[in-house]
Amino acid sequence: MKAMANFEALVQSVMDGNEAQVKEQTKALVDGGADPLEIINQGLIAGMNIVGARFKAAEMFIPEVLMSAKSMAAGIEIVKHLIADKDMPNKGVIVLGTVKDDLHDIGKNLVGMMLESGGFKVINLGINIAPENFVAAVKEHKPQIVAMSALLTTTMPHMKDTIELIREEGIPVKCIIGGAPITQDFADKINADGYSPDAASAVELCTSLLA
Repeated sequence: MKAMANFEALVQSVMDGNEAQVKEQTKALVDGGADPLEIINQGLIAGMNIVGARFKAAEMFIPEVLMSAKSMAAGIEIVKHLIADKDMPNKGVIVLGTVKDDLHDIGKNLVGMMLESGGFKVINLGINIAPENFVAAVKEHKPQIVAMSALLTTTMPHMKDTIELIREEGIPVKCIIGGAPITQDFADKINADGYSPDAASAVELCTSLLA
């Protein structure tokens, strides 16, 4: 029961976005002999899953979610070296980036953190990523999904350009898009495999695409 109580405390600390406490509790669990994978799954990721649900329900907001995600990442950093790469939770690989001429990254980074907490390996390319750079990253990292973000209506066409280039190259990868001006209608028009209105929905979308 002691370990369960500790996991519950860790879950709460992740939800609170208390990075110092997450580190302290994670180290205490490691020192107490708790299984590293259980620390990740039942403590760190479990807390972030609740955060994701609350964010989707508009009960938490972006600054709070970012603090929780940062706390979770700090905890994972402590236990990561105790786990073989093959044992780390990994539902699939996702290449993520903001499209060419767009310099917005808060939403994209939030999506990346939520995807990582959902068990995906995320390759975050950053901002202002040209179609050919997305293609190069896909060839290098061999993801199952490419996730593109745009916050400006003027940069939305680069999503279409990127998807067309990926299709021309014949790469079997799913392409999803998101961002404030993006709609399902636009996703359908440019032949994207999916659209997500927010970070929590992005995790559900990627999970369903790989199911």
